[in-house]
Amino acid sequence: MKVLKFGGTSVGSAQRMKDVAGLICDGEQKIVVLSAMSGTTNSLVEISDYLYKKNHDGANEVINRLSVKYADVINELYSTQDYKNKAGELVTSHLNYIRSLVKDLFTLFEERVILAQGELMSTGMMNLYLNETGVKSVILPALDYMRTDKNAEPDTVYIKEKFNHLLTGNPDANIYITQGFICRNAYGEVDNLQRGGSDYTASLIGAAIQAEEIQIWTDIDGMHNNDPRIVDNTSPVRYLNFDEAAELAYFGAKILHPTCILPAKLNNIPVRLLNTMQPYAAGTTISNELKKGKIKAVAAKDNIISIKIKSGRMLLATGFLRKVFEIFETYRTPIDMVTTSEVGVSVTIDKSKHLEEIVNDLKKYGTVTVDKDMVIICVVGDLDWENLGFEARIISALKDIPVRMISYGGSNYNVSLLVRLSDKKRALQILSEQLFHS
Repeated sequence: MKVLKFGGTSVGSAQRMKDVAGLICDGEQKIVVLSAMSGTTNSLVEISDYLYKKNHDGANEVINRLSVKYADVINELYSTQDYKNKAGELVTSHLNYIRSLVKDLFTLFEERVILAQGELMSTGMMNLYLNETGVKSVILPALDYMRTDKNAEPDTVYIKEKFNHLLTGNPDANIYITQGFICRNAYGEVDNLQRGGSDYTASLIGAAIQAEEIQIWTDIDGMHNNDPRIVDNTSPVRYLNFDEAAELAYFGAKILHPTCILPAKLNNIPVRLLNTMQPYAAGTTISNELKKGKIKAVAAKDNIISIKIKSGRMLLATGFLRKVFEIFETYRTPIDMVTTSEVGVSVTIDKSKHLEEIVNDLKKYGTVTVDKDMVIICVVGDLDWENLGFEARIISALKDIPVRMISYGGSNYNVSLLVRLSDKKRALQILSEQLFHS
């Protein structure tokens, strides 16, 4: 059985929902994971923000806007008055539930409950539409099987047991619909998966049932070999290894979260990235297979800060690096790139929240230099050190652009280069020309 996930834009209107229904109803049993309709989660966040500020009128105004939006979608989506009434009652019940939370005491618990309503509405509406068109579909509620443990990590044993129980309890359905993103935590409270959201849900379900394939449907035809917003003539990468895909996702390819495909990787389940607007496009297939001898793609990660610690004592100081890294650990600030020399170490971070405290602590061990407005450019492919000339091609392409740091050898799949934000566009264009078009 296949698992298909559709993002918010894929179910963002009545016509889009009809298009999705056309894609999934091909006679084969499948599991369909849906996000909230595009724009809904932002509205729910806005409602929560008003409620934190005790502005109940502001919250009700946003709820009223959502009510009008969904009423229009319902009127267009369903063809019979009976199903229009059913969908209207469904949406109204969820919005009225949100209204019931418009009270003096508003906490993180209430916020998570509000954020869950978007997925609950989209899946309910899709299930009703399929039923109206004669398709045997059923909802498998995510809150009945998707759970995280006390470390906020998915409880995979629990998920597998509960999901398969729900699946076998509904053997006659053609389409199983479930919510992405939402779950319960170890204490039974409504929560969410955060990292990767609905993609993570699809990957976890795929692992739980040993799916034939996981499909991630968005409004982009797969992972491109460069950023199409900046570089002309980019093209989708047909095949990626899981590690290559994770590198690209971490370093800027927004189509996928780097951790969400880990369950698929561990269970050797291929993941396909497909486009609901161009359903017959090949997209990108991600698997454990590695297409050797190729540079696949380039990605860029913005908002990078470079920190250099120079110390004449480093040469003879045992434990110097440990002390440096412990400072970042203390402030829960992850490091992206690291380069070292006999007299110093340079690192990059993408969170500035504790920058001042980090720099103050680092000054105990040496002279500290900070460079802001930097960008990490990541070149991904089969970059094993025995593939002669690959690194040279990358470096020579950027011969006219100042490069602050270079990181290579941490994995067999990427070379990372740190450049100024002002040089980002030119660097991406040159790399695209030299690596993919020359």
